[in-house]
Amino acid sequence: MRPLSDAGCRSALLIPSPRVPALPSPFPLRARYHLRFSEMASTYVADKTSTSSAEDQIPRLQKGIPDAYALDEKRRAALAEIDQAKFSWFHVKVCMVAGVGFFTDAYDIFAINIASTMLGYVYGKGQALSTNQDLGVKVATPVGTLVGQLLFGWLADVVGRKRMYGVELMLIIVATFGQALSGQGHAVNIIGVLVVWRFIMGVGIGGDYPLSAVISSEFASTHLRGRLMTAVFANQGWGQFSAALVGFIVVSAYKTSLMHDDPAVLAHVDYMWRLLIGLGCVPGAIALYFRLTIPETPRFTMDVERNVKQAAQDVDNFLTTGSYYVDPDAVIQRVHAPKASRRDFVAYFSKWENLRLLIGTSYSWFALDIAFYGLGLNNSIILTAIGFGSPDASLKGTAKVYQNLRNITVGNMVISVAGLIPGYWATFLLIDRWGRKPIQLMGFTMLTILFIIMGFAYDKLTATESARNAFTFLYCLTNFFQNFGPNTTTFIVPGGKLGAIVAQVGFGKMVNIGGKNHFVKHLLEIFAFFMLTGIFSTLLIKETNQQSLEELSNEKQEGFIDGVAVAETSAV
Repeated sequence: MRPLSDAGCRSALLIPSPRVPALPSPFPLRARYHLRFSEMASTYVADKTSTSSAEDQIPRLQKGIPDAYALDEKRRAALAEIDQAKFSWFHVKVCMVAGVGFFTDAYDIFAINIASTMLGYVYGKGQALSTNQDLGVKVATPVGTLVGQLLFGWLADVVGRKRMYGVELMLIIVATFGQALSGQGHAVNIIGVLVVWRFIMGVGIGGDYPLSAVISSEFASTHLRGRLMTAVFANQGWGQFSAALVGFIVVSAYKTSLMHDDPAVLAHVDYMWRLLIGLGCVPGAIALYFRLTIPETPRFTMDVERNVKQAAQDVDNFLTTGSYYVDPDAVIQRVHAPKASRRDFVAYFSKWENLRLLIGTSYSWFALDIAFYGLGLNNSIILTAIGFGSPDASLKGTAKVYQNLRNITVGNMVISVAGLIPGYWATFLLIDRWGRKPIQLMGFTMLTILFIIMGFAYDKLTATESARNAFTFLYCLTNFFQNFGPNTTTFIVPGGKLGAIVAQVGFGKMVNIGGKNHFVKHLLEIFAFFMLTGIFSTLLIKETNQQSLEELSNEKQEGFIDGVAVAETSAV
């Protein structure tokens, strides 16, 4: 027998589950269950006091010899209690704690869209960043995000969601603050320093994606999981809007100082981008305490730590009181349950029914991110290319700089309010009615049509003032259907982040082919192609609406626990 350990303080010995002789076949299943519980009733005693209505349905643990059958029933009853729970204050708390993280992520990612123009005025040759410099500060974060998703996703499965939740936020806070304090010297170029800090920040943001998604989904009831996860993800839109709003406030606040600046130096623009970027750590700092104090998800406690009793107690506590408590001196009772291995991974995805889901979800997110980040990180370039809000030709010097920065911030706010934010909440209203797959299909279809129109009619849509207004309307519609479509559903039906890197590298390298911003129309046509492929990848996924996480896992839940361990407190 192989001993199990509990943090070096307790040891446990795995023993087989006691079995009850099978009843003759004439007995119905209900009679056999009745006899089984009758035999257990004389030895079970209450192991905790609870106000939960579901507690009566959960078998009590035996104080002497634990029983795998009772623990298995207790596990399934606890899962059912989570899945059937009514909306409560605890769900609001989870939504807010996870949502603030997404707010911070979006602010920090998309603030560079405005800050890159400011950086160009101060540190760029000819008061503009070079193609490679602009690409570097914008692509560093998506690269870090990809690394962070893989790293923190793995760590969350190994050491737990709670232990890692907050660590990624610390990375974001430190890296954001580091950007705001970056300097330049003879041996160090400030753009290079910013690239390093933004990569580190991206690792933290990448960690937030899987952790927030897993925590919000594992705490959510089945009937509202879609809306709760959408509400968490919708904070991304508010983060983008806030970045533009803060940019507008900062530019307006420094208007007088900027007007008196030397046009060749623009010292106060240096203040602007530092404030714009640095303020991104404030919401993260506020949320940090709540992230560090959120309970471990019961599913991890039961299925990875194998502590069913603690998980059932946590479920009862956070659904009734909104809090949780872990007794550090309690004897931990481990159970024996299937443990995934690499062989299981290969066997699982060797089946087409499972592999198609992986391909469908990951490629759908990849295709969406090509357009979402290709546009989102370059809104300022698109707005400049179509002449939306361009400074008056008569303006010169610092007046022209001020007008340009102000117009860029206003344009980004318009895009957020008119397209991004309404799209998230349209999904929120319909995600648990229509389902995930229909919304994603509709979104990809509409995006294909919109990008075809914007790309192939680009010249005519940018020829006159009224035509540019029409283009701006279509551009807002693309942002709306990105969020009332695959940008939200690919978060709920998880995928990946490689598309953001490909999008930014491709956009940065191709946008100026044939002249400044001359290739924008062809990029829109390329986006249309990827949206079309997203339609076909969506056909590979299955609908997950109103299904529990255990149903989606395709694992048999009855008899999941097939052994128990007798815990022994060490003499430490």
